[in-house]
Amino acid sequence: MAQQSDDTTRDWRPTVFLPKTSFPMKAGLPQKEPGILEKWQSEDLHGTLRAQRAGREKFILHDGPPYANGDMHIGHALNHILKDMVCRSQTLLGKDAPYVLGWDCHGLPIEWKVEEQYRKKKKNKDEVPAKEFRAECRAYAAHWVDVQREQLKRLGILGDWDHPYLTMDPQAEGTIVAELLKFAESGQLYRGAKPVMWSPVEKTALAEAEVEYEDITSTQIDVAFEIAESPIKELIGAYAVIWTTTPWTIPVNQALAYGDEIEYVAISDGGSVRVLARDLIGQAGQRGWLDTTNLKFVWEGKGSDLAGTKVRHPMHKLGGFFETLRPMLAGNFVTTDAGTGIVHLAPDHGEDDFDLCKAHGINPVFAVEADGGYRADWLWLPRTDERSGSVINAKFTAPDGPICEDLRSVGALLSAKNDASTLHSYPHSWRSKAKVIYRCTPQWFVAIDKPLGVLEFGAAPLDGIGGAIAATVSGPSATLRETALKALSETRFVPEKGRNRIRSMVEGRPDWVLSRQRAWGVPITLFVNRETGDYLVDPEVNARIIAAITANGVDAWDEEHAQELLGSKYDLADYERVSDILDVWFDSGSTHAFVLESGRWPALTRPEGYEGPLADVYLEGSDQHRGWFQSSLLESCGTRGHAPYKAVVTHGFTMDAKGKKMSKSLGNTVNPLDVMRDYGADIIRLWALSVDYTEDHRIGPEILKGVADQYRKLRNSFRYLLGALADYDEAEALPVDQMPELERYMLALLGDLDITLRGAVENYDFDLYTRALADFCNEDLSAFFFDIRKDRLYCDAPGSIERRAYRTVLDMLFHALIRYAAPVLVFTSEEVWQSRYPDSDSVHLLEWPELPDVQADKARWENLRRLREQVMEAIEPLRREKHIRSGLEAEVTVPGSAVPYEFSDADLAELFITGTVTRAQQDGVSVAKTTDAKCGRCWRHLPEVAEDGALCNRCADAVADMDMPE
Repeated sequence: MAQQSDDTTRDWRPTVFLPKTSFPMKAGLPQKEPGILEKWQSEDLHGTLRAQRAGREKFILHDGPPYANGDMHIGHALNHILKDMVCRSQTLLGKDAPYVLGWDCHGLPIEWKVEEQYRKKKKNKDEVPAKEFRAECRAYAAHWVDVQREQLKRLGILGDWDHPYLTMDPQAEGTIVAELLKFAESGQLYRGAKPVMWSPVEKTALAEAEVEYEDITSTQIDVAFEIAESPIKELIGAYAVIWTTTPWTIPVNQALAYGDEIEYVAISDGGSVRVLARDLIGQAGQRGWLDTTNLKFVWEGKGSDLAGTKVRHPMHKLGGFFETLRPMLAGNFVTTDAGTGIVHLAPDHGEDDFDLCKAHGINPVFAVEADGGYRADWLWLPRTDERSGSVINAKFTAPDGPICEDLRSVGALLSAKNDASTLHSYPHSWRSKAKVIYRCTPQWFVAIDKPLGVLEFGAAPLDGIGGAIAATVSGPSATLRETALKALSETRFVPEKGRNRIRSMVEGRPDWVLSRQRAWGVPITLFVNRETGDYLVDPEVNARIIAAITANGVDAWDEEHAQELLGSKYDLADYERVSDILDVWFDSGSTHAFVLESGRWPALTRPEGYEGPLADVYLEGSDQHRGWFQSSLLESCGTRGHAPYKAVVTHGFTMDAKGKKMSKSLGNTVNPLDVMRDYGADIIRLWALSVDYTEDHRIGPEILKGVADQYRKLRNSFRYLLGALADYDEAEALPVDQMPELERYMLALLGDLDITLRGAVENYDFDLYTRALADFCNEDLSAFFFDIRKDRLYCDAPGSIERRAYRTVLDMLFHALIRYAAPVLVFTSEEVWQSRYPDSDSVHLLEWPELPDVQADKARWENLRRLREQVMEAIEPLRREKHIRSGLEAEVTVPGSAVPYEFSDADLAELFITGTVTRAQQDGVSVAKTTDAKCGRCWRHLPEVAEDGALCNRCADAVADMDMPE
């Protein structure tokens, strides 16, 4: 031991080993991140990773394509950050996990935007040549692909930006056509007339995923249908009363429905006899057409008694279609929740109506045209000036509108009102925001419940594009619905509740409507025999069609080239060339075939001989249970017999800070571009990976401030590590078995963190991942380990066992934590890594850390940490009242029973950061101000220090080593 210096006036600060780093405390992310991003791009970081991971175990995330029709919003940001986290964390684990991004480029969203531009210029889309119009749609989509690509890059997303997949790529269009023709050859495709969701504004059928529901008020009416025939004589001449909120469907009424087990009555209040459900008499009274205080019961019975009853349409005197008697039919969908218990049936405008009428040989009449108006030749409501316009026009169906006026004029309208009491949920197009209707039109469908036969999947691809057409079908097999449900049972869902959600949708869904009556999309490439109505199934013709689309895009499907596609075996005069386009969900549902099977992205191609789902995971918003998840499932099950994915991960929607849906009109949106400008991309990444994304979650100014504070703590942890390791040399490293117990305990905690983070990656539990990492840095390191050991770092001699052990562990911590943080804080981790290793490759080329297996008595250390908290709480009042300035001036006495371990009092003082610690037989912790002198170098108050400013034994030894001449 060196002799203590009696020089109490010397400035000891130059002898203290303070951390040294140029790494700034202030992040300045908005200014730094673009430069880091540019470096990654210039060095082709994604390509370098692919080369490094070639031949490794594959992990394939298939990106669901967003629409290319606007700036990135906060939902885009969250979605792509989550996907980036998946790929980066799997890459960190050593797998080959590429990220190929894609865009959905066809369909109504883009076509609608182009039409809006036309309308502003007072141009009519229908007057523009189809190819010219499609070219404008293509240019519009290409523009927004480029815009969104640059915006997503700024988030630090690591992907193959130079080779995204686009559904408007001619090769993708060829693949989509090939997938369609597989359905055609296997017999799953058919043309039929069914009521489908129809937008009169956009003049096309819509998928359920393209519809949103809003509360509206509708005119509700009660209408009397005179009973003309019935096995119940008392009912002839009476009136069956229906109630509806869609008055515009009355003109095409063709039947009435009752419930077999519902109790019905024929009653009179002094006027006509009216038939309705017994349980709904009160509601009829409330609507004002029945005096419930003066009722005479003419007949009572069950709905089944009404079999064989027929009624007259209220406008029967017009003759023709209206003159035919309407049957009353048993319908299992009839309830007594509201109305009259009798439902009017219009097979043109309702699924239940259509199915029940079809079962009784009643066909739709197609009275409503594409724009929602009645046909010009329609008997009741011809298109005169006062009756023109769409059936969804509120004035048309108002209580004083044309339909109610006509029904009132013949005495059939019992009541009509439109007020707040009629508020109900109604479907709207989520693009135009206009109301939609159910409209029966000829459409192309994929049968969901047709036994398919045994499909032979997996034939050789056709010229490397799109896979082969299904070869043969033989023998009975499961239906598409059954195949899809089986596939769902074999799929992993995160969160698990997603399974029931999509399963219930598949269980209850109707046949898949594939056709759209628009211009911008992949054509339904079928030729229909004009005489038989059957579509042509010829592999040679199909091969020519696929090749033409693949080479020249969708414009290859036109009248000019039709005979060429048919070939010499067929005459175009005998065939109708289908002009409809495909549902855009079929496009995106087929992307697995183009992206994962074509070989265009080798990193996404499974090894030869692989069978089963091609993607490890699909990750999208929860609305995609009825959208992309489902269309991909049906497409793959229908053509390959299994799902395209092994796992489905879903995230909720981002709400504002109060939990309200974001809306431009409410002014509560959060623009990710603004967040990156003000805070940086790492802040928005930290937010996205800190929330419970599986539920709806929030963002707002105060939330972002909290995230920024969390970021600062993480940054400061790395800054401390960099400073503490400034001159660290691996020769200084100490074997684990020679380390003090505290260091071994910290390595054991690091091992626990490693297990937690691995599990979080496996379970896509990224908020757990981020929270565990932050808690370890803040609680185990900054508030505990760093706090205790900084004295050893600053004041121990460089060669001391304790300092070497501490710095060895700090180096281990650095290498582990920088890897753990890299998928989350992509820019900051690179900045930290380059600060320590300026001549090294990117931090994102590193793999998951290898840690020593260190055991520690964690229970003992948890007890000590709790005692440490009690000591700090006991010291705080003295510090707050300025009796002492810090814990180093405190003499602490603790219960002896609280530390039944082989720790010296000096060890405890170091652990608690106090002057001294004494054990005694007492309850609780007591604190007094020390009377020991203060070491002028380490500031500890120790009995060995002669006077304030002199050195303790440890500091004297350290200074003596430094003062010794070399």
